[in-house]
Amino acid sequence: MQFTLSFVGPAPCTGLAALARKYGSIMYLRMGTCGVVVASSPSAARTFLKALDAWLANRPAVASAVDITYGRQNRVFADYGPKWKLMRKLSSVHLLGARAVANWAGVRRDEAGRSLLGMAEAAEAGRAVVVPEVLVCALANIVGQITVSKRVFDAQGDESSSYKEMIVSLLTGTGMFNISDFVPALSWLDLQGVQARLRRVHRQFDGLITKLLAEHAATAEERAREGRLDFVDRLRASSKDGDKDADGETITEVNIKGLIFDMFTAGTDTSSIIVEWAMAEMINNPSIMGRAQEEMDRVIGLHRRLEESEIANLPYLQARSLSGPAAKIDPMGNNFELIPFGAGRRICAGKLAGMVFVQYFLGTLVHAFEWRLPDGEEKVDMAETFGLALPKAVLLKAVVTPRLVPAAYA
Repeated sequence: MQFTLSFVGPAPCTGLAALARKYGSIMYLRMGTCGVVVASSPSAARTFLKALDAWLANRPAVASAVDITYGRQNRVFADYGPKWKLMRKLSSVHLLGARAVANWAGVRRDEAGRSLLGMAEAAEAGRAVVVPEVLVCALANIVGQITVSKRVFDAQGDESSSYKEMIVSLLTGTGMFNISDFVPALSWLDLQGVQARLRRVHRQFDGLITKLLAEHAATAEERAREGRLDFVDRLRASSKDGDKDADGETITEVNIKGLIFDMFTAGTDTSSIIVEWAMAEMINNPSIMGRAQEEMDRVIGLHRRLEESEIANLPYLQARSLSGPAAKIDPMGNNFELIPFGAGRRICAGKLAGMVFVQYFLGTLVHAFEWRLPDGEEKVDMAETFGLALPKAVLLKAVVTPRLVPAAYA
């Protein structure tokens, strides 16, 4: 059973935008027994995310989030306070800060190479490529190596497809209008079956994380001897023997699971969705694809593939469809006309890592292949489906032809 509010509709983002055009940029709505404030203009967003930031730093304890985040023991849904600050600090220093992102460039390069090889093999066999499966497989393996020193999938296939379905179920389920969130007294009934479905998926996900942590613990001494500590090693070192920080907080095993959960969910499907949408737009607009390829051919050539350090030399790849005064809008949280990562205290901790992955993988795919739709298809279906992120309703499939010398795919 799907629950929708008649004045919002099945796609809340567009429904609320329509209401804002009629009633103004700040609206108070009564949804069930809960009051909801909608702020939908740059000035309103600035007020709530900057001026009132300290008052609004907590995330709502929605039923679905409690069920899938070990009781909100992760960074994304934890209340703002000493424990959240500790998790954010450790994530920034060892995982998502500028130095940490630079340190893991080799992992991203390796996974990009594996992706290109798999796509080149598909091209040789005459198979279409399912773009989101390529991206999610690569991202999951990047996250796995950075967090627990292990690639999650050897290749795209049933396992990686099942993993993507699991992530999509979590993101769409958590983003659904759940009647339990708006009439909390009915939560125990789970009228739509949302909580039962999410708990079931979370058990699968927890099984994956538990297995990875068990394998990780078995090889801890080897990594310590070789001096190649990963994120979980550093988290455990920070709380060894119950050590606490200045606020008396420490990282528990449940927090470690929660942080890994954050990385595998927020760190995979969100970035892959952006690249998939960008590729869909470029396939529908071949002239834009061609111009991007011309720029990369001029800067890089056709004898090798793109390196992350070269992105700064590719202004067209980084270009946005904004002009006039809007062309100077910064998407990193300083200009409230465009806040893809949010703003204020709860701004996305992975914004830098996300930007690096999106630009690097998008550029790599555009540079390495010619793209066309499978026979019989004229345009990419651009319909979306609602959730915490907005994935394409129909997965992007395309036929690719290698553009570079064969050695670039080895």
